[in-house]
Amino acid sequence: MPDTGITLEEISVLLVWTALAIYTLAFLAYAIDLARRSDLAIKSKDAAQTRELVAAGGQTISEVRAQEAAALTALEAAPAQRVRYLWARIGTSLTVLGFLFHVGADLTRGIAAGRVPWSNNYEFALTGTMLIVAVYLVVLFRYDLRFLGAFITGMIVVLLGGAAMAYYVEVTPLADPLKSVWLVIHVFVASLASAFLALAFALSVLQLMQARRERLALAAASITGSAEKPAKTGPRFLRTLPSSDALESLAYRFAIIGFSFWTFTLIAGAIWANDAWGRYWGFDTKEVWTFVIWVLYAGYIHARATRGWRGTRSAWLSIIGFTAVIFNFTIVNQFFKGLHAYSGLN
Repeated sequence: MPDTGITLEEISVLLVWTALAIYTLAFLAYAIDLARRSDLAIKSKDAAQTRELVAAGGQTISEVRAQEAAALTALEAAPAQRVRYLWARIGTSLTVLGFLFHVGADLTRGIAAGRVPWSNNYEFALTGTMLIVAVYLVVLFRYDLRFLGAFITGMIVVLLGGAAMAYYVEVTPLADPLKSVWLVIHVFVASLASAFLALAFALSVLQLMQARRERLALAAASITGSAEKPAKTGPRFLRTLPSSDALESLAYRFAIIGFSFWTFTLIAGAIWANDAWGRYWGFDTKEVWTFVIWVLYAGYIHARATRGWRGTRSAWLSIIGFTAVIFNFTIVNQFFKGLHAYSGLN
């Protein structure tokens, strides 16, 4: 009599789509939160808005710095001391629930395969997006980044949903070069690095938006010299977020952590290449792009630390770096021939 029971692999797929549905709900809740913050920005003049509108009246540098410090204090407030945004709390709760289903999908895929679940594009996306959510949720204990929730959950829905539709393959045995302890170490650390770099990317995007709003608001204030008719300077929810300087500083911290893990990824990959192919470096396409990403982030960190590249230029370097990470995972893995042909796709 044929076995009609559901397999672990099928359970994993079901859990993936359940997680995606919950992440979508979390995205909607976070989006409503941003809309509610916009209403709040209209009804009350927060510190950032006050700074912009009175700038023409001669605000001192010490006052500006005091307000920057206040914004940073709010960003670093303990969970019990944070503003109780209802929809942000709902979004975070849904994100935690989606994450639990996501972990279940990853574990059942690994058990079904009898190995770690990151040997092809689909599995790497499954684990990588899980780590992005994990890093985001862990960081929430240290920083109040709930304003990033819509960006993070939206990114997860796009990346994981796209991988589930375009990259899904059935469980297959490992290729011989992948039968190594370095599969566990190298790929996992690369996924963890990508998670931190994704967080830096999201913060850099917000930084650009916030910097533009601050620049337009200051320009409008200098022209009108009045706080009665604030000019339109972009999405109003930005008025409730930290300053562009605070966002940049936080993105830089996460980029440094991600860069450290990526450096280990590069070194571990060279050691693994020597074990598998008898050479540390062979200018394979995947090796080259991994090094290109390392150079981009090394340049970003060096330029910001020693050359004073701050503001817009710093944000764009962070964004370009993560774009290269996504390009490496998608285009390079799928379309470039080389020794690292492990996408799992025919």
